[in-house]
Amino acid sequence: MRKYEMLYIVQPDLDEEQINGLQEKVAAIIGEQGGQVGEVKQWGKRHLAYEIADFSDGNYIELHFEGTPQVVAELDRVIKITEGILRHIIVRVDE
Repeated sequence: MRKYEMLYIVQPDLDEEQINGLQEKVAAIIGEQGGQVGEVKQWGKRHLAYEIADFSDGNYIELHFEGTPQVVAELDRVIKITEGILRHIIVRVDE
């Protein structure tokens, strides 16, 4: 399995419980597809370089995980249709 790093930005108006729910949803997708979640870091609320969907701030969350390219494809597909997540990026980490 390959190592990946994902950074995603969630809406700033979500409370802690909703943010945790999104984190659990992402972890569940990775687990269902046979991947393993590693370290999760919450960077907190930060100002965006430009407005996204009328938001000028966002909560940043960094996630490290291991999985196959199919895990990444499914995660990308689901994240795109998930409300509350403004932007995301998934990159493969060189070992």
